[in-house]
Amino acid sequence: MIDALYIRPMLEPDLLGYKALRDAVLATYPEAFTSDAETESARDIASYRSRLTGGSAGGTLFTLLALDGHRIAGALTCEREARRKVQHLAHLVGMMVADTHRGRGIGRALLDAAITRLQATPGLAQVTLSVTASNRAAVGLYESRGFERYGRLTDAIRLPDGRSLDKDLMRRRL
Repeated sequence: MIDALYIRPMLEPDLLGYKALRDAVLATYPEAFTSDAETESARDIASYRSRLTGGSAGGTLFTLLALDGHRIAGALTCEREARRKVQHLAHLVGMMVADTHRGRGIGRALLDAAITRLQATPGLAQVTLSVTASNRAAVGLYESRGFERYGRLTDAIRLPDGRSLDKDLMRRRL
Protein backbone atom coordinates (compact mmCIF):
# COMPACT_ATOMS: atom_id res chain seq x y z
CA MET A 1 0.00 0.00 0.00
CA ILE A 2 1.02 3.62 -0.43
CA ASP A 3 -0.63 5.24 2.59
CA ALA A 4 2.62 6.84 3.79
CA LEU A 5 3.40 8.30 0.39
CA TYR A 6 2.47 11.70 -0.95
CA ILE A 7 2.09 12.62 -4.63
CA ARG A 8 2.68 16.21 -5.75
CA PRO A 9 4.14 18.18 -8.65
CA MET A 10 7.93 18.41 -8.85
CA LEU A 11 9.50 21.64 -7.62
CA GLU A 12 12.91 23.19 -8.26
CA PRO A 13 14.42 21.82 -4.98
CA ASP A 14 13.44 18.28 -6.10
CA LEU A 15 15.72 18.28 -9.16
CA LEU A 16 18.70 16.65 -7.44
CA GLY A 17 16.59 13.79 -6.08
CA TYR A 18 14.79 13.43 -9.41
CA LYS A 19 18.10 13.11 -11.27
CA ALA A 20 19.36 10.55 -8.74
CA LEU A 21 16.20 8.43 -9.19
CA ARG A 22 16.37 8.74 -12.98
CA ASP A 23 20.06 7.80 -13.15
CA ALA A 24 19.47 4.75 -10.93
CA VAL A 25 16.42 3.52 -12.83
CA LEU A 26 18.03 3.99 -16.26
CA ALA A 27 21.10 2.02 -15.13
CA THR A 28 19.04 -0.79 -13.61
CA TYR A 29 16.38 -1.15 -16.34
CA PRO A 30 17.96 -0.26 -19.71
CA GLU A 31 15.27 -2.17 -21.58
CA ALA A 32 12.49 0.00 -20.17
CA PHE A 33 13.66 3.40 -21.46
CA THR A 34 14.78 4.90 -24.74
CA SER A 35 17.25 7.13 -22.89
CA ASP A 36 20.55 5.48 -21.95
CA ALA A 37 22.13 5.63 -18.51
CA GLU A 38 25.60 6.70 -19.66
CA THR A 39 24.39 9.75 -21.61
CA GLU A 40 21.82 10.79 -19.03
CA SER A 41 24.16 10.49 -16.05
CA ALA A 42 26.39 13.12 -17.70
CA ARG A 43 23.49 15.61 -17.95
CA ASP A 44 23.63 18.68 -15.78
CA ILE A 45 20.92 18.90 -13.14
CA ALA A 46 19.75 22.24 -14.58
CA SER A 47 18.69 20.48 -17.77
CA TYR A 48 15.82 18.90 -15.86
CA ARG A 49 14.21 22.30 -15.18
CA SER A 50 12.29 21.75 -18.41
CA ARG A 51 10.39 19.00 -16.59
CA LEU A 52 8.87 21.47 -14.15
CA THR A 53 5.38 22.81 -14.85
CA GLY A 54 5.40 24.51 -18.24
CA GLY A 55 1.80 25.60 -18.73
CA SER A 56 -0.66 25.03 -21.54
CA ALA A 57 1.39 26.67 -24.30
CA GLY A 58 3.18 23.37 -24.84
CA GLY A 59 6.05 21.50 -23.32
CA THR A 60 5.87 19.93 -19.92
CA LEU A 61 2.50 20.21 -18.22
CA PHE A 62 3.80 18.64 -15.02
CA THR A 63 6.06 16.05 -13.45
CA LEU A 64 4.48 14.26 -10.53
CA LEU A 65 6.56 12.83 -7.72
CA ALA A 66 5.71 10.11 -5.24
CA LEU A 67 7.43 11.02 -1.98
CA ASP A 68 8.20 8.75 0.96
CA GLY A 69 9.00 11.35 3.57
CA HIS A 70 11.52 13.54 1.77
CA ARG A 71 12.77 10.76 -0.52
CA ILE A 72 11.55 10.57 -4.11
CA ALA A 73 10.14 7.09 -4.66
CA GLY A 74 8.68 7.59 -8.15
CA ALA A 75 8.04 10.08 -10.92
CA LEU A 76 5.94 10.56 -14.05
CA THR A 77 6.13 13.42 -16.56
CA CYS A 78 3.34 14.65 -18.81
CA GLU A 79 4.04 16.75 -21.88
CA ARG A 80 1.60 18.58 -24.13
CA GLU A 81 1.96 19.23 -27.82
CA ALA A 82 2.78 22.87 -28.52
CA ARG A 83 1.51 23.04 -32.10
CA ARG A 84 -2.05 24.37 -32.38
CA LYS A 85 -3.49 21.47 -34.41
CA VAL A 86 -2.32 18.87 -31.91
CA GLN A 87 -2.68 20.73 -28.60
CA HIS A 88 -5.46 18.32 -27.67
CA LEU A 89 -2.78 15.61 -27.19
CA ALA A 90 -0.69 14.92 -24.11
CA HIS A 91 2.08 12.34 -23.68
CA LEU A 92 3.15 10.47 -20.57
CA VAL A 93 6.92 9.92 -20.44
CA GLY A 94 9.49 8.68 -17.97
CA MET A 95 7.39 6.64 -15.54
CA MET A 96 9.82 5.37 -12.91
CA VAL A 97 9.67 3.85 -9.45
CA ALA A 98 12.66 3.27 -7.17
CA ASP A 99 13.64 -0.36 -6.61
CA THR A 100 13.09 0.11 -2.89
CA HIS A 101 9.44 0.99 -3.52
CA ARG A 102 8.39 -1.44 -6.26
CA GLY A 103 5.24 -3.46 -5.71
CA ARG A 104 3.59 -0.85 -3.50
CA GLY A 105 1.19 0.62 -6.07
CA ILE A 106 3.24 3.75 -6.70
CA GLY A 107 3.07 3.48 -10.49
CA ARG A 108 -0.70 3.09 -10.32
CA ALA A 109 -1.03 6.05 -7.96
CA LEU A 110 1.15 8.27 -10.18
CA LEU A 111 -0.82 7.22 -13.27
CA ASP A 112 -4.18 7.85 -11.58
CA ALA A 113 -3.04 11.28 -10.36
CA ALA A 114 -1.79 12.18 -13.84
CA ILE A 115 -5.04 11.12 -15.50
CA THR A 116 -7.07 13.16 -12.99
CA ARG A 117 -4.94 16.25 -13.69
CA LEU A 118 -5.16 15.71 -17.45
CA GLN A 119 -8.94 15.35 -17.35
CA ALA A 120 -9.11 18.72 -15.58
CA THR A 121 -6.91 20.42 -18.20
CA PRO A 122 -9.01 22.39 -20.72
CA GLY A 123 -8.60 21.38 -24.33
CA LEU A 124 -7.07 17.94 -23.83
CA ALA A 125 -8.82 15.01 -25.51
CA GLN A 126 -6.38 12.13 -25.25
CA VAL A 127 -3.08 11.01 -23.77
CA THR A 128 -0.50 8.71 -25.32
CA LEU A 129 2.52 6.77 -24.13
CA SER A 130 4.97 4.17 -25.35
CA VAL A 131 6.04 1.14 -23.35
CA THR A 132 8.44 -1.71 -24.01
CA ALA A 133 6.14 -4.40 -25.41
CA SER A 134 7.77 -7.19 -23.40
CA ASN A 135 7.18 -5.33 -20.10
CA ARG A 136 3.94 -7.16 -19.31
CA ALA A 137 3.53 -5.58 -15.86
CA ALA A 138 3.68 -2.05 -17.27
CA VAL A 139 1.43 -2.89 -20.24
CA GLY A 140 -1.07 -4.46 -17.82
CA LEU A 141 -1.03 -1.38 -15.59
CA TYR A 142 -1.73 0.93 -18.53
CA GLU A 143 -4.50 -1.33 -19.85
CA SER A 144 -6.10 -1.44 -16.37
CA ARG A 145 -6.34 2.35 -16.52
CA GLY A 146 -8.07 2.47 -19.90
CA PHE A 147 -5.13 2.69 -22.30
CA GLU A 148 -5.37 0.71 -25.52
CA ARG A 149 -2.65 -0.25 -27.93
CA TYR A 150 -2.89 1.53 -31.28
CA GLY A 151 0.36 0.31 -32.75
CA ARG A 152 3.73 -1.29 -32.25
CA LEU A 153 7.08 0.09 -33.29
CA THR A 154 9.30 -2.89 -33.97
CA ASP A 155 13.04 -2.60 -33.38
CA ALA A 156 12.38 0.57 -31.35
CA ILE A 157 15.25 0.08 -28.90
CA ARG A 158 18.65 -1.45 -29.59
CA LEU A 159 20.57 -2.36 -26.47
CA PRO A 160 24.38 -2.60 -26.28
CA ASP A 161 24.13 -6.37 -25.76
CA GLY A 162 22.55 -6.71 -29.21
CA ARG A 163 18.94 -7.16 -28.13
CA SER A 164 16.24 -5.35 -30.09
CA LEU A 165 13.00 -4.44 -28.34
CA ASP A 166 9.61 -3.36 -29.61
CA LYS A 167 7.55 -0.52 -28.15
CA ASP A 168 3.77 -0.61 -27.83
CA LEU A 169 2.10 2.70 -28.60
CA MET A 170 -0.90 3.27 -26.33
CA ARG A 171 -3.57 5.91 -25.92
CA ARG A 172 -6.46 6.80 -23.68
CA ARG A 173 -9.29 9.22 -24.32
CA LEU A 174 -9.81 11.73 -21.53
